Amino acid sequence: MPEVITDESSRDTFRIAKHIRNVPGARARVSKALADWGISGGVADDVILSAGELVSNAIRHCRVSFAQIEISVSVQGEDVMLEVSDPDGDRLPRLRIADADEEGGRGLYMVEQLAHTWGYRNRGCGKCVWARFASGNQPGGARQKPIRPGDRLRE
Repeated sequence: MPEVITDESSRDTFRIAKHIRNVPGARARVSKALADWGISGGVADDVILSAGELVSNAIRHCRVSFAQIEISVSVQGEDVMLEVSDPDGDRLPRLRIADADEEGGRGLYMVEQLAHTWGYRNRGCGKCVWARFASGNQPGGARQKPIRPGDRLRE
């Protein structure tokens, strides 16, 4: 994914300790940054939900003891970019469809449904999972229908 120059006043980057109790605080900080930039409604909701999923995944799957998870949210043109990095470059994200009776395994599927596009990249000593959220009034900004309670995840 090409690097995009972003005005630093429209970027918030922070780190949290790798512990599940830190997920609500990360979501709250992303929410505050978006509100400070005047971003609200569906796009903000999608970014905040995706932040919780990506941070939870990083915490759950990173095998580096005492790791720090880095979260960055920024405005790039009319898009919002969310990046979640951890120091475990050996375990790459894998999109899968969870069985109906499984308790987990739907996080990346939700991110795929909410974001305009998503992916990951190696960062030397770790990886970064990113998601780009396009505004609805921008060409190409339409997204797939988000999953809703009762939707089937697997045929």
